[in-house]
Amino acid sequence: MKLDVLAIAAHPDDVELSCGGTLLKMAEMGYRTGILDLTRGEMGTRGTPEIRAREASAAANILRVKVRENLGLPDSRLEVNEEFKRKIAERIRALQPHTVILPYWEGRHPDHYTAARLGYEGCFIAGLKQMPLKGEAFRPFKILYSAVYQDVTPSFAVDISSQFDKRRRAILAYKSQFNPPKSQKRSKVYLPLDQLEHEMNLITSYYGRMIGVRHAEPFVTREIQAVDDIVKMPVRSF
Repeated sequence: MKLDVLAIAAHPDDVELSCGGTLLKMAEMGYRTGILDLTRGEMGTRGTPEIRAREASAAANILRVKVRENLGLPDSRLEVNEEFKRKIAERIRALQPHTVILPYWEGRHPDHYTAARLGYEGCFIAGLKQMPLKGEAFRPFKILYSAVYQDVTPSFAVDISSQFDKRRRAILAYKSQFNPPKSQKRSKVYLPLDQLEHEMNLITSYYGRMIGVRHAEPFVTREIQAVDDIVKMPVRSF
């Protein structure tokens, strides 16, 4: 199936937290959307890979994505190597997404920023005709980076006010992560999971106010965006 938008992230629930509202909005607009999780999240303190797989499926239904796949790469051991890049490149060739959303290229979790580089390089080599991969050579038109985890100035933000409630439902579908039994909350290691869903909601509220709406998700592009009509630009300067 050819996709219009594909979000690539390290773990199940990363996409929901970073760009779930945007994916849902695109689906509601009639675009074909998908998610490619690189790992099963097997090193997570809470839940199991099997539980998270069921939760990921439930969240995907809420976000109305057409495709959700998991490459089964090793959690907390992601690295930029030929094997991992080729696996991503073959899925890019198969799904042929016009736009790919990646995590921002810096971050607290090594898997997140490694996923950004893996995703970019996988998209690049997918377009090399001489690269011995399954499928025909293909390269996405646009690469976007989700900026919710970083204190950076976004290139733009997407109004997800109408999608916010369903986005939140998709996040909370991961009950093992965000609503676990009290016994699983006891840990000597600090887990940002206990505040993460709330913090992500605050971030979408912040960026929403920046563009004059209730909630928005921020994105960064490495290239300058083209604007043809400077009269109809929507965000006020004063």
